[in-house]
Amino acid sequence: MQMPGKVRIVEVGPRDGLQNEKTQISTETKVELIARLGAAGLKSIETGAFVSAKWVPQMADSAAVMQHMVRLEGVNYPVLTPNLQGFEAALAAGAQEISIFASASESFSRKNINCSIAESLERFRPVMAAANSAGIPVRGYLSCVLGCPYEGEIAPLQVANVTAALYQMGCYEVSLGDTIGTGTPGKTLKMLEAVIKLVPVDKLAGHFHDTYAQALVNIYASLQMGVAVYDASVSGLGGCPYATGASGNVATEEVVYLLHGLGLETGIDLDALVSTSRWISEQLGRTPKASLALSAQATRLT
Repeated sequence: MQMPGKVRIVEVGPRDGLQNEKTQISTETKVELIARLGAAGLKSIETGAFVSAKWVPQMADSAAVMQHMVRLEGVNYPVLTPNLQGFEAALAAGAQEISIFASASESFSRKNINCSIAESLERFRPVMAAANSAGIPVRGYLSCVLGCPYEGEIAPLQVANVTAALYQMGCYEVSLGDTIGTGTPGKTLKMLEAVIKLVPVDKLAGHFHDTYAQALVNIYASLQMGVAVYDASVSGLGGCPYATGASGNVATEEVVYLLHGLGLETGIDLDALVSTSRWISEQLGRTPKASLALSAQATRLT
């Protein structure tokens, strides 16, 4: 496989990054974060989730966020919609792209969404039909592709089969998530080899958590396989409530630093991104996770 010349980053900070924060974050802060990310050059910014406010209270204002944010030309603002009710609410709020979420692990699926993998796929069919009727593109997320907190390692063929099911259902792209961050480059390559036999590589994305500081090397391995799309969260915001000890998403600024160092195009202003990382960390009252955001000299190295 040839390494891609250009890479697309899907920024998941405003949704996946913030959804598990214990202290309620204001709508204004979320809107400002989305604006700053857009100004930094991100072309796909996950904006919110139309899910039960009881289970994910941080996302209760997703409609308000969409109402108040400024949409930049050429930027996509996808939202997560796990069921038909969520899709209808997202559509009413002006969503132009949605995402659905499945798992490669039976145990994780039951713990996370209280149903089997097969049942979850069936639940998505009405959503896919409604989205297709409305002309709304759908992106698929697949969790636990390199390990499960309940089952351990997941067979690459299992990952490939569920990925293929999402793709055949109509997802224009499937994001492969190392939810608990236990993947290594070798495991990543084996998983991708299996998936690519069933789904074109240009329909795949990588979503790596950094629990054991393996996210960047797993991205590098995926690049060797031709994967050209990666999810990341500014300042490494986010984690998985169902995966004990999982530190969360890889920081967008560290991914961009890697990609620029490899001579790959992203269209992202790294200085502006680092500034945004510092800003949102201040809003949350914490120190930035990413080393780049801690060093005033870091971006001058690119």
